[in-house]
Amino acid sequence: MTQAHFALGLGLGTQNRKGEWLDTFYAQPVLAPAAKMVDAILSVIEPVEGNTASAVTKDQMAQIAEALKAAGNKDQAELAVQLASGSQPLVVTLLATDDAPSSVPEGYLKLHLLSHRLVKPHSINLTGLFGALPNVAWTNKGAVDISELKGRQLDARLRGEMLEVMSVDKFPKMTNYVVPSGVRIAHTARVRLGAYLGEGTTIMHEGFVNFNAGTEGPGMIEGRISAGVMVGAGSDLGGGCSTMGTLSGGNNIIISVGKECLIGANAGVGIPLGDRCTIEAGLYITAGSVLTIIDADGAVAGTTKARELSGQSDLLFRRNSKNGAIEVLTNKSAIALNEMLHAHN
Repeated sequence: MTQAHFALGLGLGTQNRKGEWLDTFYAQPVLAPAAKMVDAILSVIEPVEGNTASAVTKDQMAQIAEALKAAGNKDQAELAVQLASGSQPLVVTLLATDDAPSSVPEGYLKLHLLSHRLVKPHSINLTGLFGALPNVAWTNKGAVDISELKGRQLDARLRGEMLEVMSVDKFPKMTNYVVPSGVRIAHTARVRLGAYLGEGTTIMHEGFVNFNAGTEGPGMIEGRISAGVMVGAGSDLGGGCSTMGTLSGGNNIIISVGKECLIGANAGVGIPLGDRCTIEAGLYITAGSVLTIIDADGAVAGTTKARELSGQSDLLFRRNSKNGAIEVLTNKSAIALNEMLHAHN
């Protein structure tokens, strides 16, 4: 019997004229698949070892459907039947281990695992993902190779049509691949595939969520959740605010926002926050920010660098309107989000 695998996906995708993968769609990715499921698939395709993405024919996918049905994997068998009935290129991606992705189907499977809420940000290996994914023109007709775009645009015009290019990027928008339950997304182009959105999350028009980042939910996001940042339950990111990602300026500190925090409009955070913290509007806290400490009696108790307060809870960060100093004190006001704003039913 086959050894345990990290993940698998039966998928379809888009290839360029050279047969190179541009994207891959997995309707039902599987984390930690049962050995019987893997054995059923390997009984049809060539024996593989390690992490592999195997292009398969419609006939092979139909055979996989029968093998999965015999093995008792009804849902995956039904998916395989549907895939075999289509006309798009098919792929079977098997990840034996959680190693760095080395191909487009491998990278997309890991992004799907995140957006399907099967894994959380920072829990899987995404090393080298940028190098594995091509830059693609995302159009109303799907993914198009950049080098083939001019020809596709001309062909469309000759038919009296228009090929609309929504973006040119390595990552597509999440909602073209996954729509998690219980979320609201006002502007879908601002949430990348690979984002993790917990139940009850609202992303308003100016909100943005990068890959390998997201929210525990519920939460109101009107600001930017950068790559690698996770926002705790009940937290509110005000309009235009920002969180410093692990890709910003070589930053290797994992930024997180705890539960029931408030980052005010146009504010920002560059340190991990604990629970129930508040940053006033317009104030950006970086690791090197010098903070004046205000004690319980309202007196100055010294200064510190913001990095020294990383992960601590119940803090209020504000700017003194008289002298411009950044102050930190105990956050005595509870932050309670408007329940109506978070209603999803």
